[in-house]
Amino acid sequence: MKVFKALLIFVFIIGFTGCKEEVPVVVDDSVSTFYFIRHAEKDRSDPENMDPELTQEGLGRAMHWAEILDEVQLDAVYTTDYERTQMTAAPIAVKKNLTVQIYDPAIIDLDKFKEENKNKKVLVVGHSDSTPDFVNKMIGQDKYYQIDDDQNGSLFIVEIVGGITTDMRLNFNCNCPD
Repeated sequence: MKVFKALLIFVFIIGFTGCKEEVPVVVDDSVSTFYFIRHAEKDRSDPENMDPELTQEGLGRAMHWAEILDEVQLDAVYTTDYERTQMTAAPIAVKKNLTVQIYDPAIIDLDKFKEENKNKKVLVVGHSDSTPDFVNKMIGQDKYYQIDDDQNGSLFIVEIVGGITTDMRLNFNCNCPD
């Protein structure tokens, strides 16, 4: 009988300590997609000009980016405060009827940027150094490095689905006139 009581008390104690309050599972079904490109070919005729416009080839590439991203329902377009980035983004922004927003890659608040663009599709136009750096910050890895100076056809895609981040890099050739 004593063994039975002890067993009963043991089961009773185990039953209470085994009960845990159920924690509700929060499902994050958000999907945010970020498209990162470097500005198109810039005019290098004046090495003193720190803010050159695009060349004819660069203007052609900007139009090419607008064609490539034609089927993407963009919600926002960001560029740095330079002529070449804004000129690269212009055909896309006009086609999508979006206002270009200026960002500074040196001081951007990454968490705020992600939150403001949650569940959106966003184009970010930057530079040979700032674009891969921004992508690396978005994915939390040092995966991509400065883009070669003659390479203007890289498209980085960062997708955040339910808090899980994936990335890819595509390269597009442009047979744009010089």
